[in-house]
Amino acid sequence: MDRHKDAVAAISGRIRRFYDRREPFRIYHGSTNSTRHSSFERDKVVDTSSLTHVLHVDPERRTVLVEPNVPMDQLVEATLPYRLVPPVVMEFPGITVGGGFAGTSGESSSFRYGFFDRTVNWIEMVLANGDVVTASSADKPDLFYGAAASFGTLGVTTLLELQLIEAKRFVELTYRPTSGAADAVRQVEELTADAHVQYLDAILFAKDRGVICAGSLTDDLQDGARPQRFTRARDPWFYLHARDMLERSTGPTSEAVPLVDYLFRYDRGAFWTGVYAFRYFLTPFNRVTRWLLDWFMHTRVMYHALHKSGLSDQVIVQDVAVPYDAARDFVEFLDAEFGIYPLWLCPLHQRGQSPEAPHGLLAEQKSPAEAADESQADADAHLKQPAAVREANAEARMLMNFGVWGLGPSRWDAFVAANRTLERKVQELDGEKWLYAHTYYSEDEFWAMYDRPRLDRLRAKYHASHLPTLYDKVKARDGGVLSSSSSSSWASWSRSLVAGVWPVRGLYGVYKALRGGDYLLPPKKDDGAKGRGKAGKAEGKPKEA
Repeated sequence: MDRHKDAVAAISGRIRRFYDRREPFRIYHGSTNSTRHSSFERDKVVDTSSLTHVLHVDPERRTVLVEPNVPMDQLVEATLPYRLVPPVVMEFPGITVGGGFAGTSGESSSFRYGFFDRTVNWIEMVLANGDVVTASSADKPDLFYGAAASFGTLGVTTLLELQLIEAKRFVELTYRPTSGAADAVRQVEELTADAHVQYLDAILFAKDRGVICAGSLTDDLQDGARPQRFTRARDPWFYLHARDMLERSTGPTSEAVPLVDYLFRYDRGAFWTGVYAFRYFLTPFNRVTRWLLDWFMHTRVMYHALHKSGLSDQVIVQDVAVPYDAARDFVEFLDAEFGIYPLWLCPLHQRGQSPEAPHGLLAEQKSPAEAADESQADADAHLKQPAAVREANAEARMLMNFGVWGLGPSRWDAFVAANRTLERKVQELDGEKWLYAHTYYSEDEFWAMYDRPRLDRLRAKYHASHLPTLYDKVKARDGGVLSSSSSSSWASWSRSLVAGVWPVRGLYGVYKALRGGDYLLPPKKDDGAKGRGKAGKAEGKPKEA
């Protein structure tokens, strides 16, 4: 803990200096699992990239004390020796604890436990004035729930205590055919009622064809059965395997998957978006090429290459959720307007196990009139009500998450228009959008949904009014990589022109991924060309966030 305290003291001191000047800053974690363009200035960041340690696993209390930049694979590796595992584990191994808490993470166990932040007991945070505090559902609950999905707009989270559950060797995974969104919702509701089902998601390969994947933890392996793996180069990508299982049988089919392989089954190929890299480079997509290029197809490498290439301006990356009864309409809309398949479906228990959680950003949203009428005193009083009263007053809301990931229009204006169309449809269906993805709302539209007065009161109370707002953090930048708005000089215009020639951008991203090092911070101003070439190696392998 001494090392941790020293690191937090250094972070606190830097933040206090920003506060004295009332100067905004951004938080630098080392890398990112968001596809939004990241913009950092070295003299305007608070560097937390050293907070990468699991400090303590308590097997009796079933908790783990962890720093925010610990990635999921490191966290699982630390807890499994105690036969424990976090209730919600993000499917990409490089996503961090802090990213899951301050961002938005709903996974295949979230129909039971809610979002990842619902499994956090308490946090340590450096406020925007440099004060170090702890917060939980009992101590500063407004800060605790407000910090979830706040994207660093309240301060810097430096430590978290997470809940753990019993782990087992395998996940018994059952693949069940589904005939579309309405049938998928029906099956999900039936499976949710089965207490043995602990993991649940679905893939739609077409509007009327898909597979439900229902998992249960088990230590048993049938005699002669061979576990199905997904993490090695010779293993199949999960979505291809699920499609094969669907085609082989007209009924449910089960197999045993090692727990770690299940948790990170979508890492290779980033669900299925890796196929677009093969298409971009005109490369055959088969078992041999996937084996040969396996290193490039893990999400850590793919994010690195994507950010350096700038090709995210051509890929629709949207995670949204709608009420169960709107799922069929939403699939009809996606089929007609986008035609992007596969689609990922993931049922979400919005509140999770905590009856207090509806008071965070990801809660059931109040109408504008309700939000305007509610005072801070009313909100604080509501938080102090007995849990049973709050439970009775706020029933859980189940949502169906849709992962919509695919190529969009090549022209920037058409690309933005397509995303805006999707955002409007989600709003029309009383749905929600996860803000790690590209966000194209106007500022007025955004704050009409996210209750700015309430967030501003919270930011003022905890000395964070000078920090970037939530909208500042998540909005898509104006113009594409190749637009005139990004060209402030002849040199930059020339670079943009060259980058527009296929396959320059893709090759540049691959080159930077191979080279490694940091890929978010700009080169140091006092570095020469040679110095810049060594900067990434000097800083070491980036941490995932």
